[in-house]
Amino acid sequence: MKKLLLSMGLLLSFYSVYAGGYRVATQGQRALAMGHSGVAVVNSAETAFFNPAGLILLEDRLNVSAGVTGVFNSTSWQNSSTGQFSSTERNVSTPFYLYASYKINEWLAAGLSVYTPYGSRVEWEKDWPGSHLVNEIELAAIFIQPLVSVKVNDYLSVGGGPIFVTGSVDFNRNITRSLVDEDGNRANVGISDSGITNWGWGASVMFTPTEELKVGFNYRSEIMMDARGGEATFSNVPNSPAVPAQNGVVPFNASLPLPAEWSLGVSYEFSEKFMATVQVDRTLWDVYESLDISFPGTGIPDAVNPRNYKNSSIYRVGAQYKASEQWTIRAGYYFDESPVQSGFFAPETPRNDGHGFTGGFSFELNDKLALDFAFLYLRFSEVDESYDFYMEDGVQVPFEGTFKSNAFLPGIGITYKL
Repeated sequence: MKKLLLSMGLLLSFYSVYAGGYRVATQGQRALAMGHSGVAVVNSAETAFFNPAGLILLEDRLNVSAGVTGVFNSTSWQNSSTGQFSSTERNVSTPFYLYASYKINEWLAAGLSVYTPYGSRVEWEKDWPGSHLVNEIELAAIFIQPLVSVKVNDYLSVGGGPIFVTGSVDFNRNITRSLVDEDGNRANVGISDSGITNWGWGASVMFTPTEELKVGFNYRSEIMMDARGGEATFSNVPNSPAVPAQNGVVPFNASLPLPAEWSLGVSYEFSEKFMATVQVDRTLWDVYESLDISFPGTGIPDAVNPRNYKNSSIYRVGAQYKASEQWTIRAGYYFDESPVQSGFFAPETPRNDGHGFTGGFSFELNDKLALDFAFLYLRFSEVDESYDFYMEDGVQVPFEGTFKSNAFLPGIGITYKL
């Protein structure tokens, strides 16, 4: 055994917890049913997330929307050369949202937006061939944003506000491909931190040149999540001077970027019953060049992990049809580009480009309360890829194979207006 077992390979897979594969697009059931396109749509308090500038355009004085989505995702991996096969458990997470707006007067509205755009869980089979990269990872991040919306004139409104983020992460992996203790148990490290916080901001514009046409733009700033003094727990580490770690808990520091993103969309009401929208989202992932992890005061060398992500876009289309006074039906589609470049493909974000197929409906219980339902089937393109930056005994050891991923996301919400 060599110190390079840990100094170069210790945490090479704790890097992608905020990557594209874990950006969960479920911030409103009405929008989700239309391909998650809402930046140019004003139909409920969901506007607080998609375009705060549109809150002043809501007809009712008080608007509230809340909902939850079940995320059921699975991934399989196979090495075509050896025939080895493994798959994740049917991983489940439940992102939620809560939005509220209040029209103070004809030109000013205030609002609040609480949502979970990052939150997912992946668990692979025990001691699978990629366990030196990841066994299990669970991420949660909650965004809280107070909002104002101002009507500048009959055609233009603006909105936005500061964003407070709090998050946590739990991660587990085997330290190397073969390191075991005296009883033959695989050496393992678990990473845990909670209460990670920081601030960002968002701003938006809504342009309404006619009653039928809306053009919307929304921007969210980059937010850096700095983990300081988190806990790294080592277990089953052999008692050897060649291994620069011991069983027990040590602190770690790391910084992870939540990248800036913008959305631009257009909606058009062809009639009182039918509306369609198109939207483009752009996430500035190129800020994610590397993740550096340190273990202050422990003697364990820092881990420097290149990421080299690229900016990516999502292209969305959606439509809604008011079938009756009580029923509104929606459908949509989107194409989601992966930010992961070739050679950086890892089991924590086992995803390639994705195709999202959506649908749903709203049912109005009365003139104040409605139930909203949506579903998303997300299919990622099958990909033969590798992660090329794992080092063991000073040798670069790629991990490669064929990945297949898909997810099903049913959701339910309520809309209240007064």
